[in-house]
Amino acid sequence: MKMKKVQFLGILTLLVFASGLFMFALSGDDKKKLLHEGTSQYFPVSVDFAGEKTPLQISDVRERFDRELLVNANLHSSTILIIKRANRAFPIIEPILKQYGVPDDFKYLAVIESALTNAVSASGAKGVWQFMPDTAKEKGMEVNDGVDERYHLQKSTEAACKYLLAAKQKFGNWTLAAASYNGGMNGVNTKISEQQVSDYYDLLLTDETSRYVFRILALKEIMKHPELYGFEVAKSEMYENIPTKTLEVDSSITDLAIFAKNQGINYKILKIHNPWLRDKKLSNLTKKKYLIEIPTQGY
Repeated sequence: MKMKKVQFLGILTLLVFASGLFMFALSGDDKKKLLHEGTSQYFPVSVDFAGEKTPLQISDVRERFDRELLVNANLHSSTILIIKRANRAFPIIEPILKQYGVPDDFKYLAVIESALTNAVSASGAKGVWQFMPDTAKEKGMEVNDGVDERYHLQKSTEAACKYLLAAKQKFGNWTLAAASYNGGMNGVNTKISEQQVSDYYDLLLTDETSRYVFRILALKEIMKHPELYGFEVAKSEMYENIPTKTLEVDSSITDLAIFAKNQGINYKILKIHNPWLRDKKLSNLTKKKYLIEIPTQGY
């Protein structure tokens, strides 16, 4: 028995020593991560949204974040596609957020809204930023049968910035501004009044809005540290922005297929690069100026 005990203690000592060497060898970023108990899943020591710290010491907050982290880390094909699309979408979104003074973390809000595609919801929200028609029009976007600027990434990002700045002014912090993008300013404000608290993490909200910010946090964590969650996508596999030239049009186009051929491309390519063009023609009786993107290579 003594010999077995000595052997056991010796093995235990070696394991502890090896573990110590492993932790010593980790980089600074990796030392901030912990293995999720019982799995190979990493769990961050701390997280924040737009510089506003998430109180992971509160049990339900930690569990809600844990749920979204585990779910999204295990949606393997979907998350890989998001990472690939981000290489194309983020260079367009990021400078617009910066221009408007909206924190960079809000690009992850676009991720959870649409997976960075021109998605269409059952309720009628459309585009990367998922605007409803009336809200889109309020924020200055054109929405009709022929033109729908909810599908225009630059213009819809600008509209999202306008909404978020107004929400930040109303609620006083970016976390609640993000939550209101899902729950509505009036909806979130009603819950604050009813429950007499002013922190997102103290509010009891609908299930969707309750999960909303945690989904943003989870995608931010995974996309900033993809290798820690098993996502290794080579640079060569990322989706790239194709170079384009911009044509200014201030008249109607009776046939977009013919217009495309005259530009050296086809109808499909024209619509891929200008998804806001929703018809086979462009009616422009008011002589409005539209900017149409025409790819110059790689199509």
